[in-house]
This record gives sequence, C-alpha cells and structure tokens, in this order.
Amino acid sequence: MSRVERKRTMAALCLTAGLILSGAARADPADFDGTWSVSLTASSGFLCSAVPGLTITARNGVVTGGGSGLSVSGQVGSSGSISLALQRGGIRGSASGRMSGASGSGGWTVSSLGCSGRWTAQRRSGATAQAH
Repeated sequence: MSRVERKRTMAALCLTAGLILSGAARADPADFDGTWSVSLTASSGFLCSAVPGLTITARNGVVTGGGSGLSVSGQVGSSGSISLALQRGGIRGSASGRMSGASGSGGWTVSSLGCSGRWTAQRRSGATAQAH
C-alpha cells in the first residue's frame, strides 16, 4: 500500500469513527421513556422460577418498577444498554441487556441462589406523562 493510499484509508477511518461517535452523542436515554412489560425466565437454579408479570417505567434514563413481589431499579443508557438491580425480600440480583425500539432482552442472575436466566421486554406505551 502506497503512502497516499494509507493516508486515504486513515482519513476514511477517522471520518467513519467521527460519524459513529457523533451519532452516539446525539442519542438520548429519553428515547426509551415509557412503560415496558417484562418477563423473566429461569435457565438454572433449583429455587428459581419464571416471573411473567413485571412492569418497568423508564424516564430520562432512570428505570423503576416491579411486580410479583420483585422490585426493580436501574438505568438505561443512550445506546439502549440497561443495567438493573432486582430485589425480592432480602434476596438481591442483577440484570443487564439492551433495549431497542419497542423491545429489549438480556440476562439476569441471583448469585446467592445460583439462579440465572433471560429476560424480554415489550414497550406498552411511549413517554411517561410529565408532572406539572
């Protein structure tokens, strides 16, 4: 590869990286605002079971919610990456994954019980109402 070709290749790589990064900078966690229905399925752990009836609400990147005795809190980033804390009684776990458009999915774990599994989410409604 000649020196000119290397410079052109480097310029193209820099331009591509700049376009990718500028798009990420414009993304907004509020893109994921709304109410989501979430189901957890267990893939390991004797004391673990599916949790089908969770509802979470995302607002400006902050996620709260729960159902079936499970409390959920965490955050969703501008890229759709999501990180959650799960709690039922004194038992704590975590979940992570990705939201995209009107759906999401990822994995969850409760290390103290040796439980883990997958979760899926579907958006039920758009942005939450603003309090006045």
